[in-house]
Amino acid sequence: MNIQPTKSISREKLNDIGFRVILIPFFGIAIPLLTRLTQDIRPGLWNFKLSYLYTIGIAFIIWEGNRFLVFTLRTYFDWFNKPVKKILALLLVVPFFTVPVSVLLLTGWYHIFAGGLVNNQVVTLSTIIILVSVLFIVHVYETVFLVKEAETEKLKKEQLERAKAEAELEALKNQIDPHFIFNSLNVLSYLIEDAPEKAKQFNEALADVYRYILQNKARDLVMLREEIEFLYDYFSLHKIRFEKAVRLDMFVDEALLDAYLVPPISLQILMENAFKHNEFSDAAPLVITIQLVNDELVVRNEIRKKILRKPSSKIGLQNLGERYKLTTSKEITIEQHDNFFTVKLPVLKIV
Repeated sequence: MNIQPTKSISREKLNDIGFRVILIPFFGIAIPLLTRLTQDIRPGLWNFKLSYLYTIGIAFIIWEGNRFLVFTLRTYFDWFNKPVKKILALLLVVPFFTVPVSVLLLTGWYHIFAGGLVNNQVVTLSTIIILVSVLFIVHVYETVFLVKEAETEKLKKEQLERAKAEAELEALKNQIDPHFIFNSLNVLSYLIEDAPEKAKQFNEALADVYRYILQNKARDLVMLREEIEFLYDYFSLHKIRFEKAVRLDMFVDEALLDAYLVPPISLQILMENAFKHNEFSDAAPLVITIQLVNDELVVRNEIRKKILRKPSSKIGLQNLGERYKLTTSKEITIEQHDNFFTVKLPVLKIV
């Protein structure tokens, strides 16, 4: 079976120096005392010191060897994709290295410090304790790695979701331009034929409106005052054409205009939607009312359904709803009852 590395892992990513500096000497001294290995040592202070230095060396070799194996296995197996293979590899490799090396080094200790008289019972007990200790330390390492990998995966997922949301938001913003241009050019074309003087006024007003769009389409939020002023400019385009057939009633306290934020070009879409789907005339004007109620802009108009030559794509409201969710994590409310069409836009209060 051909096993290829799944990823490149840098050992320096785990700072375990302090961990090793403390525990390697600890195990190098504690295990000989626990198994009474040092009771067979030849008399002499230097023999005693050197024998413990040797057992600390055993602990160092066993620790570093297994550490190398654990890091190496991580490049081939990970807990998220290959958990069973990871466990089997650890259970096979760790004892395969630890047991023979421990027996060999402990036997060498007896030849150096105990005259070659090997106590097999002590060697066996010491090897078992070393193996259990190694498995425990490996478990600690893998737990730390697993936590780090989980955090990394979570961070990557959040970054991907954020990048996706930003890409979706940018795509939705870019949809505004062709939609707005298409409708405006239709109106301008109509005025050029029927009212050239009004067409000139419309063209100048259109330039002001489009300037706002260009300046703010890249922004996620704008002051409510800016959006309201833009809406008046946009409404003036339709006022030039329809005169008394359209009316805008604004019921927002002047003092609150600088207290809230709203996604740009939101109200324009609702006004455009009202003009597109409703019949109106001088005798029966289309009245659009805007109120600020409980941190929501309530936009309402009477329903007088217009018969459209082509079915509506509903891209305007759909676009607005998606932009609102991506920008503010809030949803717009669309209601249709009592012969009125109402849209409620949550606004963000400036703290």
